[in-house]
Amino acid sequence: MIRTKGNPTVSIDPSAIPNFGGSSQPNPQQGGPGGAVVPDQKLVQELLDQMELKHTIDDDGDLVAPWEGFRVYFMFRSDEDSKNQLFAVRAFYDRAYDVDSKPSLLEVVDEWNRRTLWPKVYTMTHQEGDASVVRLVGEAQTVIGHGVALEHFVSSTVGWVQAAIEFERWIVEQLGIDTAKEKEAREAAAAAAQAEAAGESPDGEVTGTVDGETGDKA
Repeated sequence: MIRTKGNPTVSIDPSAIPNFGGSSQPNPQQGGPGGAVVPDQKLVQELLDQMELKHTIDDDGDLVAPWEGFRVYFMFRSDEDSKNQLFAVRAFYDRAYDVDSKPSLLEVVDEWNRRTLWPKVYTMTHQEGDASVVRLVGEAQTVIGHGVALEHFVSSTVGWVQAAIEFERWIVEQLGIDTAKEKEAREAAAAAAQAEAAGESPDGEVTGTVDGETGDKA
């Protein structure tokens, strides 16, 4: 049950949330007349606990819930122009795309943005080594500086999380991505990185340096 000082409580049935069914809408139970609250990180943490979602705080102090293949951040920012505080739910999708595929990727993303209210998805281009890659980011936000109804905030946040998860499913289907192969590639890369850190070759042999050259250790 989510509690705020001097305001009513709102409870969410956790069993109805983890599957995140595509078009289903959250329906939190109202514990009394709605009162305006200014949400903070602690309130969102309580909500994620109700939803039985793992979460942590990153190095920048932002709350983040990780999934396989993407992360959802819950961020509070101040709008310097209007002096209002903003709350944003921002999903960073890990899958990297070739820069050459960006035009066709934008066409697919535009279709999502036309058909749905949130998250609004856009591309970000990163330089990784000698190559540039494109990743997708989804975002929904609202002004909370003057307070919002608790029930509305809870319902909106749950809905935004659901939509962020649904987008991952949707983009996989639209692009015909083989997620099983992706998972195998990620696991192979992780195993290779661990082997390298442990001083092993990919085939499991322990290697070392002898007179400046790499060789097998006795």
